[in-house]
Order: sequence, then C-alpha cells, then structure tokens
Amino acid sequence: MKSPALVLAGLALAALAGCASNAPEERFYTLSAVAMADAPLARAAYSVSVGPVSVPEAVDRPQLVLRRAPNRVEILEQARWAAPLPSGIAQVVAANLTHLLGGARVAAYPQSAVADPDYRVAVDVQRFESAPGAAASLDALWTIRSAKGALVRAGRSTIDEPARGGDTEALVAAHDRALAALSRDIARALPAARPAALP
Repeated sequence: MKSPALVLAGLALAALAGCASNAPEERFYTLSAVAMADAPLARAAYSVSVGPVSVPEAVDRPQLVLRRAPNRVEILEQARWAAPLPSGIAQVVAANLTHLLGGARVAAYPQSAVADPDYRVAVDVQRFESAPGAAASLDALWTIRSAKGALVRAGRSTIDEPARGGDTEALVAAHDRALAALSRDIARALPAARPAALP
C-alpha cells in the first residue's frame, strides 16, 4: 500500500501536468513588407542603410501591447514579436525601400550588408499603437543623412491604418501597411542621385 505522502505527491504532479497542458499557447508575430502594386518611385543607383530605429519604451518589449483606453493598455503575454520591434521595423522599411527605389542597394542597420552607404535613414518612432478593431497608429520622425553625416532631409509621418478585423493578425497587418506608407514618405524624400553627384 502506498504511503499518503506518495499519493499526495502523485496528485500534485498530475495537477501540474494538467495545468501545463491547459496553458495558453504562445503566438509569435513578425512585421512584413507589403507587396506594393505601385511601380518604383525612382531608379536609384546608390546604397541606403536603414537604422537605427527607436520606439517608445511602452512597446519596446517582446509582448504585443494593445491600446484599450486613452490611459490604459493591455500587455499580451501570449502574443509576442518574433524579433525586437526596432529591428523588425528597420527590416520592413529596408525591404519596402528596395522596391520603391528600383536599383538601390538597401539594408537594415546594424545587420547592414551595405558598407559605407551613400545615405543613412534613422527613424524615431514617437507612437506605435495597436487598437483592436480600430487601427494601427504610427507617428515617426525620420532623418536622411549623407555618408559624411550631412543632413539631407528630415520629416514626420503620422499614419492611422484601419485594422481590417478585430484579431491580432489584423492589427499586425495594419502595422505592415502603416510602415509601407512611412517607407513611401522616405522614398519620396531621398535624392535622385548619390551625394557626390549632387551640386
């Protein structure tokens, strides 16, 4: 006959196993470049490095953060970014610019494969909000500098992209479209030639 201590230990292990099997499944999300129907805005024969990218501390975490009210957010413990948000944004903007600047060599910083780029694009995200069933909101300051550090252009992009659905996937897809709009703003501001060829 089993001792009461062994029986209790067995019950405790069974309970733990049951809890583990009922634990919510973690889901991982990535930002993605949007397949753009528009033709390249320019044919650029130069190189661009995208980054660094900074984001607000409230969203600079693995978990997705949802805006529930003007002064309340919800951190989704089981819904996480597969990569840090700043590097994900840089990768997507770089991929979008590759399409928008046909012929340009574009890569994300710091993994940039472009040595001594002709232009460096830095992005300071002021607002990156996810409102379920409403919109993905992006407010970003960006600067374009030449290889020598001279300021070429600075701008601000404020975008509210409707979320087409009430789930997390719809919000992430809305952020993809907002980043595509940001990329278009940056592409339009980039010069048509390399810095050395400018007057």
